Amino acid sequence: MYERILVPTDGSSHADAAADTALELASALDATVAALSVAETGPLGAVSLPGDTGSAEAVLGERADEFVTQIADQARERDVSITTEVRQGVPVREVLEYAEEIDADLIVMGTRGRGGISRMMLGSVTEGVTRHSDCDVLVVGRDGNAVSTAP
Repeated sequence: MYERILVPTDGSSHADAAADTALELASALDATVAALSVAETGPLGAVSLPGDTGSAEAVLGERADEFVTQIADQARERDVSITTEVRQGVPVREVLEYAEEIDADLIVMGTRGRGGISRMMLGSVTEGVTRHSDCDVLVVGRDGNAVSTAP
């Protein structure tokens, strides 16, 4: 059924719930999980975060690495095969490109992430991925319940 499950993460509670669901599915289906975190950069580049030293790209990359490492640790505890990837760019584009590169059967992601007020019901990244993905997408709420699936 599903052999390669992609779980994008931004370290939010919604992404954590999605990662937990992805790991449960992978364990039950003997599937491989690919954890992806995108250090968001846009046309203006990365934004510096208060209290951070060093370049914004480096800081965001370090945080993204921490997010996928956390999922990898959880996968190893559950004896689930996992790969990790950190990228810089526009999250929707990077998630869709990576899903295609690894031939993902399923993307499991949270309803929303760390976005602000403009990301109401579904986060803009989640919405973009569900609208444009060539594979199934399972959207998980912060409580771990499936909210919707696409396509």
